[in-house]
Amino acid sequence: MQGMETLAKLFGGQARVKIMRLFLLNNESTFELEEVASRSRVLKLNTRREINALSAMGFIKQKNIVHEGTRGAKKKVVVWQLNKAFPYIDSIRDLLVDPSLLLRDNLSSRFKNIGKVKLMIISGIFIGSDKSRADILIVGDKLKKNVIQQIVKGLESEIGKELNYVVLESDEFKYRIDMYDKLVCDIIDLPHEKIVDNGQLSTYISKK
Repeated sequence: MQGMETLAKLFGGQARVKIMRLFLLNNESTFELEEVASRSRVLKLNTRREINALSAMGFIKQKNIVHEGTRGAKKKVVVWQLNKAFPYIDSIRDLLVDPSLLLRDNLSSRFKNIGKVKLMIISGIFIGSDKSRADILIVGDKLKKNVIQQIVKGLESEIGKELNYVVLESDEFKYRIDMYDKLVCDIIDLPHEKIVDNGQLSTYISKK
């Protein structure tokens, strides 16, 4: 986690880094306060403080939109959006959304207690590719999917973007390989990096 800690010190805290990444990676989206807090996993009180600070410096901008409620009632809602005219936006994006920085935070160690992992592949945002079908593929036995889900949610809050991930037991993975399943084949054929590989499944794939 050294990379994340360095950025937190540089930008004034981990909460701010998470929120800035959320806006940078979803630059067309608008967010209400509660959604920023939920997506970033930052306490609502802290989120409000960071939103006010980022808005004051011009990194994000406030907008008022109208939501239509029940029985046609209209309600004004305050939302925030990335200010693309912010003068340092490109430099900040290069620093906060650096895929190599995410890798240096040692992803494999985060998934060490999820079961018997035989193969773990990362792609997509982790290697700076927009062609991949998934950001993470995990294959193994007796995998704890609920634990994996929580770990992924934690990663999403740090990265600021929803992750596409696939979790398969070894037998299902082999079956999909045998059937030339498009999703699995695309993940393997497109650019990726293996961060866990005990050799068993790689050998099986190479024989096909």
